[in-house]
Amino acid sequence: MKKILCLNGPNLNRLGKREVDVYGTETYEALENLVVEWSGKLGITVECRQSNHEGVLIDSLHEAFDAGFAGVLMNPAALTHSSYSLRDAIASISPVPVVEVHISNIHARESFRHQSITAPVCIGQISGFGFDGYYLGLLALVRAIQCGEEKKR
Repeated sequence: MKKILCLNGPNLNRLGKREVDVYGTETYEALENLVVEWSGKLGITVECRQSNHEGVLIDSLHEAFDAGFAGVLMNPAALTHSSYSLRDAIASISPVPVVEVHISNIHARESFRHQSITAPVCIGQISGFGFDGYYLGLLALVRAIQCGEEKKR
C-alpha cells in the first residue's frame, strides 16, 4: 500500500477557531480524520502532520523522500507566499510528487495571497474547495503515482 504524507503549515491547528468565515467551523482533527478516511477508500495510507515552524515542515519533506513516501499532499498555509526555503525543499525531493492544497480560494482573497512561491515546484494546486480539496489532492496524487509507475514499466 502506497504511503502519502499530508503536511499542513502554520495556523492550521487553529481550524474551527480562527477566521471561521474563511475556513469554517470544522477542526483540524476533523480534517485529519477525513483525510485518513479518504485515503483508505483510495487504497493508500496517509500520515498527517502539522507544524507552525518552517524548519519542521522542511525536515518533514526531506524525511518523506528519505523514507520512501509515494507523494505529499501539502497545505503550506501562509508560507505559500513567502518561503523560498520551503519551495527549495519541495524541489529537492523530486521525483516525489507534491500537490499543493488550500482550503480557501487564495486567488479570491488579499492580493498578496495570489502568488504562490511553492506551486511551480508542485505537480498541481487545488484551492477553494474547503476540506474537499484534500480529497481532490489525494486523488490527483494517486493518479500521478499510478502514471509514474506505468511509465517505469
